[in-house]
Amino acid sequence: MPLRMLFTHSYFLKLDPKQDQWNKPYPPVMTLLAAAGVLEGERVRGVRGREEDNHTIAFFDTMFADGPEAIFPVLERERPDMLVIFDDGFNYLTKMCLTNMREAAWNMARKAQLAGCKVVVCSSDATDHYRAYLDHGVDFVLLGEGEQTLAELVKALDAGQPADQLPGLACKVNGAVRVNPRRPVMSDLDALPLPAWELVDLTEYRRRWETHWGYFSLNIATTRGCPFKCNWCAKPIYGDTYKMRSPEHVVAEIEMLQELTPFEHIWFCDDIFGLKRTWVLEFAELIRQKGIRLRYKIQSRADLLVMDQYIEGLKASGCEEVWMGVESGAQEILDAMDKGITLDQVRTATRKLKENGIKPCFFIQFGYLGETADQIRQTIDLIMELMPHDIGISVSYPLPGTGFFERVRNELVGKANWTDSNDLDLMFKNTYPPEFYKKLHHFVHQKFRRRHALAKLRSLLQNPATINRNSLKKALSILYYGPSSVLAKRRLKAIQPDAADSL
Repeated sequence: MPLRMLFTHSYFLKLDPKQDQWNKPYPPVMTLLAAAGVLEGERVRGVRGREEDNHTIAFFDTMFADGPEAIFPVLERERPDMLVIFDDGFNYLTKMCLTNMREAAWNMARKAQLAGCKVVVCSSDATDHYRAYLDHGVDFVLLGEGEQTLAELVKALDAGQPADQLPGLACKVNGAVRVNPRRPVMSDLDALPLPAWELVDLTEYRRRWETHWGYFSLNIATTRGCPFKCNWCAKPIYGDTYKMRSPEHVVAEIEMLQELTPFEHIWFCDDIFGLKRTWVLEFAELIRQKGIRLRYKIQSRADLLVMDQYIEGLKASGCEEVWMGVESGAQEILDAMDKGITLDQVRTATRKLKENGIKPCFFIQFGYLGETADQIRQTIDLIMELMPHDIGISVSYPLPGTGFFERVRNELVGKANWTDSNDLDLMFKNTYPPEFYKKLHHFVHQKFRRRHALAKLRSLLQNPATINRNSLKKALSILYYGPSSVLAKRRLKAIQPDAADSL
């Protein structure tokens, strides 16, 4: 019989205050892709739902909702046969498996189950902790990559057939947990439909971006997975595989979005954008041929960026910002992480990006096992030497399925996940206590922004003709970051005097 399906996800900005204040929200593109994958035939435009092949599809976006209770009246109104909680595997915020979002998913699942609705969940966290989800109101957990399993599950339930034998599925059978073998990840990403972008209301996304940043950015995924072997990086969805959409398929989505709504910027939310240099160059050429004007940012690696013509290809297609996983300024730590890059590559990539007018940005990770004060200082020195456009700082975070997790799992007794993205708690015993790393995070940010402000002030003094409101504001921020960086150093020293003195 035809099914009424309600698609949603479990990320709530209001349960993640740091990101709520940051005001750079992105729609759950994976949820929209899953909804599109269930359906066949021609699309029906609309921001709330659509009907195809007698199935009714509705979408509830939790992004700006106050909490999981917001879905309760939607369940009563839509009365779905199936609630699909399909989280965005292209967003690091969901891959961190924050407990606020886990509990929100359980809350929604329990309410839906009480209403007689089958509940399906697909996420990194559910793949890692399927038993817990099955104990909290979930009927089916899609293990790993979920689109194919979801489509087959819908067909089975539609036909009134048992679904507990489907590969890639965990469920309960007569009260016992049944875990079926994982299915191979998809190899032909061009066979997937484009995400059902018409289901999401972009009004609030646009309002926040334009109010706080002056432009509107949307997200597109061009790849799945990562082939590199960093031993702290969890890969519960795609494993070590890496699959790419063709440049033509990606450009088709860009053109679809341009028809759907005006936007000025794209975040290509891949773990690694453009692993192959030929792909980057083909994409740039296709963008040129189509006459598409893009501004975009990506995540990449230093060892890729140093390849001949790679950065030139990024520049030609409109790349303006690249985030690199630099992690540490100590080669010993990078080697211990199995990161597979060198500091020389970081320096070369940073220089080449700046020469091509692209902003280099660094992801930094403190607190890896055995990290010393001297190695922390080396990381800070590298940041100050290269002065990237921006930095993002975290601490080492153990996730199931990683070698790093196995080394510290016995210490994860009181806490194994952060509550929200600003938690930054070091959940295992290391060289320094957790509070030291939280204060270190603040100190490095303040020192970095003080250096940027000072550089801008010197630039304006040398070139007064370049003064405008924004440049003057950045330069004058030295009045804040100067004292605040000194205060941050004092707070760090109060916790760990010897280590702070070396920084």
